[in-house]
Amino acid sequence: MTFSRKQRLLLVAVPPAATVLLRLLCATLRFEEHDAPGARPADLFPSEAEVYAFWHRALLLAAFRYRGLGIRILISASFDGELIARVVQRLGFVPVRGSSSRGGAAGLLRLTRARDAGFKVAVTADGPRGPLYVAKAGAAAMALHTGGSVSCFHLHAERAWLLRSWDHFVIPKPFSRIRIAWDAPLEEPSTDAIQASLDRTVQTTEE
Repeated sequence: MTFSRKQRLLLVAVPPAATVLLRLLCATLRFEEHDAPGARPADLFPSEAEVYAFWHRALLLAAFRYRGLGIRILISASFDGELIARVVQRLGFVPVRGSSSRGGAAGLLRLTRARDAGFKVAVTADGPRGPLYVAKAGAAAMALHTGGSVSCFHLHAERAWLLRSWDHFVIPKPFSRIRIAWDAPLEEPSTDAIQASLDRTVQTTEE
């Protein structure tokens, strides 16, 4: 990727500042777990290789909550994606570049190889361009190739700022309560099954 001078300056300045602000903000949050029977949250099973699917709007919350686990995560091959990749890398994630719109096949292949090698991998089911809360085929295709299951989860901030983006990206307000829901792993993870699982996690956290 080639960036303008302004973009290069932003890539140097924004990620470290954003990481510090994120850590300060998220240190004030209160997390509540509302997991389904049989759920296997990433932080409670740190050595288990798995495919995780969640909605794009919860990316910031997920990045903080599941930091330091070495999760490989698919990030869009764009300038915005580069900013996000540099921030989540500082939180202990390993960005894999690609998306449904740019380098999608190559990105999913690299993520599939990471899962085969025994790493946790994550995809935003509706990212990077939506529509909101509509699952795409990436997570199911990857699970099909690796023979593994998919675990879906969602994080909901009771008080938050919502960006004017396609996904209404969530930035939690200080001292907000965050409700987290993990569904039980899907052993036959079709796109429809992933959609239904994610719908359940949204209903659990936002009811």
